[in-house]
Amino acid sequence: GRESVLNEINFEVQAGTTVGLVGSTGSGKTTLTRLLMRFHDPLSGTLEIDDINIKDLKLESLRSSIALVSQNTTLFPGTVKENIAYGNPDANMEQIEYAAGIAEATVFISELPKGMETNIGEDGHKLSGGQRQRLAIARAVLKNAPILILDEATSNVDNETEAALQRSIDKISEDRTTLIIAHRLSTIRNADTIIVLDSGSISEVGTHDQLIEKSGIYSRLWAVQTGELEK
Repeated sequence: GRESVLNEINFEVQAGTTVGLVGSTGSGKTTLTRLLMRFHDPLSGTLEIDDINIKDLKLESLRSSIALVSQNTTLFPGTVKENIAYGNPDANMEQIEYAAGIAEATVFISELPKGMETNIGEDGHKLSGGQRQRLAIARAVLKNAPILILDEATSNVDNETEAALQRSIDKISEDRTTLIIAHRLSTIRNADTIIVLDSGSISEVGTHDQLIEKSGIYSRLWAVQTGELEK
């Protein structure tokens, strides 16, 4: 039989708040995303949105209410504009440019051979990891879904890009329910609640300051990542 990756996971996310999820590799963070998007269904227990079991929602309506930005952005052949508009095919140019602005993608797009009309695939224009993530965030802004999930969205970028992505995330998470799954703790420092997973169970819950005071797993991870403690 399949081993259970998540055990006794029980938490509520208040609408409009930001929850950070951290834990070592294999702690079950990404499994949670897959369950929320219904790529998998839980073997037991339920996931609810507004007190409705997600199994009772049409798959299309569930997925249209969630914008997911993961570490592996899928871009397809077509223009930059088309790739951003994938989040909302009915969007007009003004909305697309607004989304690019929030994602701090405007400058690099303007430097491409044909700007928004640059064909990502055929022109052989290879975008950096950070540029791809900015397009993914622009897509999420344009989709304007009530729930935003960021799954390790800043894990493969340099510090400067991470800071830019962080500013974008702070802006777009202001008025929606946001779940940030992070390896870099700086990404979730400002979350309303941080949940620490360990071996598939919740080991700590609190704000950044509360968890630092607890001197548990989170506090140790923070010390390692800020260089105060050798691994």
